[in-house]
Amino acid sequence: MPITVDDIIQLLCLISQNRRMEAAKRHSRTGAVAKTALGSIFGGLVAGPAGAVFGGAIVGLLGSWSMHDEFKPVPQILMELPPAKKQKLFNQAMAIIRNVNKTDPGVLTLLVMDSIVVQQKLLAMLEAYIFNELQADIRYRD
Repeated sequence: MPITVDDIIQLLCLISQNRRMEAAKRHSRTGAVAKTALGSIFGGLVAGPAGAVFGGAIVGLLGSWSMHDEFKPVPQILMELPPAKKQKLFNQAMAIIRNVNKTDPGVLTLLVMDSIVVQQKLLAMLEAYIFNELQADIRYRD
């Protein structure tokens, strides 16, 4: 039975779940600054100098609150990827585990989970993929 894209995605989900890996989309700081500036301008037009301060503060707080805790578990993110992105991950993972000559997904999973070195290589590949392709920040929960 050959290794499929879904088998590799499941393996990456298992590894990232064991490490309690989470990711969140990076937000543009420029957009946040622009929104705060617009809040200040609008507040200034409505209520003068005090309104400008108040408007900027309110928009800044709302923006900060809306971006709070947007981290999602990496396995959830991987399962929601479109097929083309899953295929790209599959290709990158297979380049790492190409020397593991197993065609059974269960045996492959056992071999990878027994090898810290292979897990670290797959995690490094996954981190680079999430950071570069998905433009997300990564954290590990304690």
